[in-house]
Amino acid sequence: MRILAVGDLVGENGLKRASEVLPELKKKENIDFVIVNGENVAGGMGITHKLYKEIIAMGVDVVTLGNHTWAKKDVFSFIDEEERLIRPANYSEGVLGKGYVIVTCNEKKIAVINLIGRTEMNVLSENPFTKVSSILEEIKNKVDYIIVDFHAEASAEKIAMGYYLDGKVSAVFGTHTHVQTADETILENGTGYITDIGMTGPIKSVIGMDVKASLKRFETSLPERYKLAEGKCVFSGCIFEVDDKSCRTTKVKRIKM
Repeated sequence: MRILAVGDLVGENGLKRASEVLPELKKKENIDFVIVNGENVAGGMGITHKLYKEIIAMGVDVVTLGNHTWAKKDVFSFIDEEERLIRPANYSEGVLGKGYVIVTCNEKKIAVINLIGRTEMNVLSENPFTKVSSILEEIKNKVDYIIVDFHAEASAEKIAMGYYLDGKVSAVFGTHTHVQTADETILENGTGYITDIGMTGPIKSVIGMDVKASLKRFETSLPERYKLAEGKCVFSGCIFEVDDKSCRTTKVKRIKM
């Protein structure tokens, strides 16, 4: 099984770049399953139903979210209805949406789990380590592969999660920082790992935002309104090749186009 995880789509231009790259990349790399983080696709913050459906129409199997899950009010009208859309599982009990989904692909059951970090995230959430443990107990013996999108700021927290889940899941990839890391690896017990898969969005930007507006915030400390950067976009992600028998990752390949 070859699974592609695509880094945070930033704005409609990021979505356009993904639509240009995905069809050919899926053929070239023999991709079976695609996961996309879409929490920034609507103007750089949040997701709408229209844009969610456009992502799915590109051949994406699961869309994950993060700290901007609730940024667009539209999300409340569809997050419960769309089976392929998940938000961080360790949000407070009782909120709308779901934290994981199980999808059948090539006669195999793939569980995708979405988590959010607690270090420097400014989001009140439950412990992602204990939450993922409870989910693994729930789905034990029900799935073949388990993939985790850990949406977190701190590299240390992501690395710790990788070791925590080593041997328990097929792969762990980080999102949120929008900067792709060069630490892709297969951990000791067969779990594929990378700290952050990067973003799919404007190249000349500050993690997707307009450079001038971003610099003004840093120079003056005033709450200058962020706005999306424009121009040529990068496509970032990671491919995990998972053995069909052991369900362990055998190869990890970073993608940056």
